[in-house]
Amino acid sequence: MKKITFIGTGYVGLVGGAGISEFGHQVTCVDIDQEKIERLNAGEIPIYEPGLKTLVKKNVNKGRLHFSANISKIIQKSDIVFITVGTPQGSNGEANLSVVEAVAKTIGENLNGYKIVCTKSTVPIGTGKRIEEIIRSVNSMGDFDYVSNPEFLREGAAVKDFLHPDRVVIGTRTQKAIDLMEEVYRPLYINETPILSTSVETAEMIKYAANAFLSLKISYINEIANLCESVGADVHEVARAMGLDGRISSKFLHPGPGYGGSCFPKDTHALAATGQKYGSPLRTIEAAIKTNESQKVRMVEKLSRLMGDSVNGKTIAVLGLAFKPQTDDVREAASRVIVSKLVELGASVHAYDPIAMDNFKNHFPNIKYFDSWQDAVKSADGCIILTEWNEFRGLDLNELKDLMRFPVILDTKNILSIQGLESCGFTFDNVGRKLHQ
Repeated sequence: MKKITFIGTGYVGLVGGAGISEFGHQVTCVDIDQEKIERLNAGEIPIYEPGLKTLVKKNVNKGRLHFSANISKIIQKSDIVFITVGTPQGSNGEANLSVVEAVAKTIGENLNGYKIVCTKSTVPIGTGKRIEEIIRSVNSMGDFDYVSNPEFLREGAAVKDFLHPDRVVIGTRTQKAIDLMEEVYRPLYINETPILSTSVETAEMIKYAANAFLSLKISYINEIANLCESVGADVHEVARAMGLDGRISSKFLHPGPGYGGSCFPKDTHALAATGQKYGSPLRTIEAAIKTNESQKVRMVEKLSRLMGDSVNGKTIAVLGLAFKPQTDDVREAASRVIVSKLVELGASVHAYDPIAMDNFKNHFPNIKYFDSWQDAVKSADGCIILTEWNEFRGLDLNELKDLMRFPVILDTKNILSIQGLESCGFTFDNVGRKLHQ
């Protein structure tokens, strides 16, 4: 059993800390935000993630998971320190590492014996060397090994992904660090989860390469969907046939309004910036970024066409604000671009999301929010679906039509029945399946 610290109680820190404590280790999640720590100690979870509250409560009750604002003291008592703070996108596209660097300095100041310093936050290639330099600059005699251990968590399924991962990547420079990290993840090792040992730089690259490839795949199928609209093909049938090819797989071949969230937009920009920095530009990733942004704008244009080429003065019901279902995360969500454009064009926006409205209000306090989809669509001139929540999949189309002023809908997630929309007399559109005539 190891004494482990997670610095940062955001998404990665909470899921990772709870997951590692489930493996039997003593874990303390620390944060400089005293109020946040008090809330966590009171049993409040600041993010929405299915299964996380139950996992946290279980391990707190078992005495394996703790929360503290006394960062220095907890570091000194630890065998392994995970860095799980935010790395937001900077103005030049590169990741902002100011908080990571501050944490590295704090670790160096409290390095009172051999420790592993491990980064789980997504950081650019070369960050490991920078962290080592910072620690040694404040503690030249400090005894530590650095490890890059990137996370691969899907929001909405993060607990499952952590406890049952496809693989665990451990980037190290010493065998001692490899052995200790394998001990941390021993329950997974016993279950034959692949544990991949690489160099630090390779581990850093793996995370970016994986996320950028998935982003590229989404942008690709969105462009195929757009072409399907022009030639009269059905993107669902195209994607299904493509996915049956074992070299391609069906995952992430789902067209829509563009990807969002805390990872894909930030990571693609950071990787593209790294490519430019080292003189190896990643043209495909740069193109995916442009495609993703234009896809969001395209949704507004499609809705406008459905409504007589103008949304000015009209009421638009927006169903779904989170960038994906089973999360309250609206970071870089397509909804933010689309709602902003609709407001700019003179529309009145009525919004509903089962989980994410409080977070969305921080960015759009002046639009109207409702407690149900029925209230949001009442007397609306048009409707747009942006998140594939299950309750939207099962919309009663007759009820929807009766509530709206005009039966006009843009289904950007392709979750509604085309036949049902046609039989109810909707004026409708979607992404890559059928253009309403």
